[in-house]
Amino acid sequence: MEAEDSDEALMLRYGAGDAGAFDALYSRHRGGVYRYIARQLGRDRHLADELFQDVWMSLVSARGGYKPTARFATWLYTIAHNRVIDHHRRPRLVELSAHAGDDEDDPVQDIPAPATVQPERIAQAREQAARLLALVESLPQAQRQAFLLHEEGGLSVDEIAAVTGTDREAVKSRLRYAVSKLRQGMEDLA
Repeated sequence: MEAEDSDEALMLRYGAGDAGAFDALYSRHRGGVYRYIARQLGRDRHLADELFQDVWMSLVSARGGYKPTARFATWLYTIAHNRVIDHHRRPRLVELSAHAGDDEDDPVQDIPAPATVQPERIAQAREQAARLLALVESLPQAQRQAFLLHEEGGLSVDEIAAVTGTDREAVKSRLRYAVSKLRQGMEDLA
């Protein structure tokens, strides 16, 4: 497998039976797709894991009928976006967690820091990361979706419009407002 194989070519090869092509696609996109889903859902990692697996199962199911009419990432993030939307549309059940208050699932704990960094700087970095995650979670859903598709998925404005079913100008506006709110929130921390 060549390193310069496009995602679209890899997906077509996977559809033709090349399991190694799936491995390459999964390797390239698993982090961004997972972060997109997880940040849309807040701190519910179990649900994020479930939807993440569902996205990849959908890809596996669709492999034979895949047609590269758009960028592969646009197609993949459309699947992820639809799974998140489907989740939000489901009737909600109140779930009490036995782990309430545990820091074990705190995404801030996953931020690696060099061993040479002093404890004050580690604490400051954690505070900033927690603040940024909280700000992203507090964005209105449409702005959060556009921001995460852009940052995690690397999608362009036109691709985000295709994924979310909105027009280009609405996406640009949502991104502009999201970035403005995040900047303002981070400046308040300084």
